[in-house]
Amino acid sequence: MKILITGVTGFVGQQLAALLLDEGHVVSGVGSRRRQDLIRHENFTYISADTTRQGDWQEALAPVDAVINLAGASIFGRWSQSYKKRIYDSRIQTTRNLVEALPQNKAVIFCSTSATGYYGQGDEAILTETSPNGDDFLARVSKDWEAEALRAEEKVARVILTRFGIILGKEGGMMQKVLPAFRLGAGGPLGDGRQWFPWIHMSDLLAAYRFVLNNDTVRGPVNFCSPHPVRNLDFSKTLGRVLNRPAFMRMPSLLLRIVMGELAEAVLCSQRVVPEKLRQLGFQFAYSGIEGALENIVNN
Repeated sequence: MKILITGVTGFVGQQLAALLLDEGHVVSGVGSRRRQDLIRHENFTYISADTTRQGDWQEALAPVDAVINLAGASIFGRWSQSYKKRIYDSRIQTTRNLVEALPQNKAVIFCSTSATGYYGQGDEAILTETSPNGDDFLARVSKDWEAEALRAEEKVARVILTRFGIILGKEGGMMQKVLPAFRLGAGGPLGDGRQWFPWIHMSDLLAAYRFVLNNDTVRGPVNFCSPHPVRNLDFSKTLGRVLNRPAFMRMPSLLLRIVMGELAEAVLCSQRVVPEKLRQLGFQFAYSGIEGALENIVNN
């Protein structure tokens, strides 16, 4: 297949592009860097562009069989009004520009990233793809993001909305942020630690992409997360045990709110999300349990 990936230089984009290239696909990657030397392959083409703006980069969509939309500003920053606008626009405008540039009447596969933040505060409820949308900032962003992607159905595209849990991998994402503190014995739960934590190992996320691209029956929202979410407290204890370090340095909720502002509400949000659609379709997780996933990341 000919596949275009936005956000190709990011944590997921680099590894997904490498996987698809190894499998014989032709990949075009769009990123905000002027140049990139992270991905080197004869079947890879890099396009530098601001995807929130219309431009020549959209011409690359004419021959594609699939689009994987990973673009979006990181949510990890102080949520001023201007930064919230950047989070929103980087997702909505990019997706709108992609859909507008899709070829007419061609059954393109359009995989657009979303997040388990779609569900908002879930407390103890088990959340599946049919659960309702939340009402906080990230939930509203996710709802609008998905709505823009679903417009591609008007062009007969097969739209898949990949709702990511927290991605656990070796060279980026959450683990890059928390491992230094945990290695020093200064890690621990956030708030009371009882909030549910949806997660997925990078290897399973990549395999899930391969699975949905090749399964013509997959449409609409798909939760990309382990079938076994854990509480934040249990995640912290397990990571401490894997590292053979104490993990009792709790970060009080009040301090989190002072340090992180509105972002703290997202960090403390409880989301007991399960991948109901992937399970029904028979997808097999290599790392369904948190201890095995963390051992793989830490020890390899």
